[in-house]
Amino acid sequence: MNNDELRTLARKRLKARRDFWNYCGVWLGVSLIVTAVWLLTDPGGYFWPIWPIGGMGIAAFFIGLDAFGPNRGIITEEAIDEEVAKITRSAPRSDTK
Repeated sequence: MNNDELRTLARKRLKARRDFWNYCGVWLGVSLIVTAVWLLTDPGGYFWPIWPIGGMGIAAFFIGLDAFGPNRGIITEEAIDEEVAKITRSAPRSDTK
């Protein structure tokens, strides 16, 4: 990878991490709002805010996986060469005469 490609990859990673933490802030805010609505309308009743909180938690998991997970968008020349080799092995040969 040359310097420009490394800088582009670094920028992408930093943006993914920043977006993850921004999403966590939104998740916290929404969780507080729906919990407050629940407390004001039916305290002690069915805790329905678990559904939006849990749904956003699932999304946070996948956003975090994208930002901090093992496959963070690094595509090496070796991986590209391997994929090209797979494609050329599996592609039907067109021997036209």
